[in-house]
Amino acid sequence: MLQQLMRIGAAAVALTLFAGAPAGAETIKVGIIGPLSGPFALGGKNFKAGVEAYVAAHGDTVAGNKVEFVYRDLAGPDPGAAKSVAQDLIIKEKVQYLGGVYLTPSAFAIAPMLEEANVPLVIFNAATSSITQKSPLIVRTSFTLWQTTVPLAKQAAKDGLKKIAITVTDYGPGNDAEAAFRTTFEAAGGKVVETIKMPLSATDFGPFLQRVKDSGAEAVFAFLPSGPATVGYAKAYVESGLKEKGIKLMATGDVTEESGLQAVGDAAIGIRTTYHYSLVHDSQLNKDFVAAATKAIGNADELSFPAVAAYDGTHVIYAMIEATAGKQDAKKAVQSVLGMAWESPRGPVKIDPETRNVTQTIYLREVTKENGRLVNKEIASFPDQPDWGLVK
Repeated sequence: MLQQLMRIGAAAVALTLFAGAPAGAETIKVGIIGPLSGPFALGGKNFKAGVEAYVAAHGDTVAGNKVEFVYRDLAGPDPGAAKSVAQDLIIKEKVQYLGGVYLTPSAFAIAPMLEEANVPLVIFNAATSSITQKSPLIVRTSFTLWQTTVPLAKQAAKDGLKKIAITVTDYGPGNDAEAAFRTTFEAAGGKVVETIKMPLSATDFGPFLQRVKDSGAEAVFAFLPSGPATVGYAKAYVESGLKEKGIKLMATGDVTEESGLQAVGDAAIGIRTTYHYSLVHDSQLNKDFVAAATKAIGNADELSFPAVAAYDGTHVIYAMIEATAGKQDAKKAVQSVLGMAWESPRGPVKIDPETRNVTQTIYLREVTKENGRLVNKEIASFPDQPDWGLVK
């Protein structure tokens, strides 16, 4: 009798263990890597706001599995720290998915470990075209600099501009932005009269803009990673006398990021940018998203574009979990979202099955004032833009 009871008890323990195994309803961890401190900390706060807005709308259970988000701080472009943070999430926290990543050097550092770890990475921001080519397990829901810059260069030519100076931050995305603008503008008959590459650490932009002033350019194209530097650049553009002289500023949307736009002040009015998103994009879905993301971040002045990429990135991760029934199968997870299309707060989007980048509408925006606040008002659109840096 004792032996029979022991056998029954052992069977009961085995059933209990089996019931909690991955085949059933278990917690799936998603590691989110982003700058929660340092100069880019608003980017990390926006990642978190976007994730929380999505969970608030769609719940925290997918395919019968509870989803838990684990956040790790990566303050700046430090490849060594990026590898360490990713390893901690994969080995210690046992995450099945990674998301986030604000800067390109971090994405490059993490990419080589994904296949061995059997973990996909959904990029929420880092914008160099070649990132998705570093691993077949990377999908991007943000944008690339080629994607946002090519339409602007076409618009510059359409507006009749002939001579332009280029100012970009000297790292991967800046190099992409410079190449995209130059090749597109020159193909349309324009001339780049000055190219200035600024250090990632630059805070004083006066000397660079003086070179623009002396170059004979009719306009200046700018790219800097969103953060404090973009506010400093926009202010320096006005203070240097370029605006007064009639030299137009055209930029990617990083330069007029909403979280810094009010600090620039009315001098920003009239600056034109091309980007994939504006907080005042006119759709009910976007209004609902902005309300939820503002509640999550706690301060309307801090909400900005990385939140929508995190929102959509969470949507993609949920789709991957659904497709794999919660099991850890990175290759199947990525395959399941190739060609996936949906309506985002930014408009219609699709994951390109060839490049694993998001195809989307890029908007021409102009800074205007509405209800006492500076906003990026959409004035034209360029639908179905691919990552031009990878188009063959």
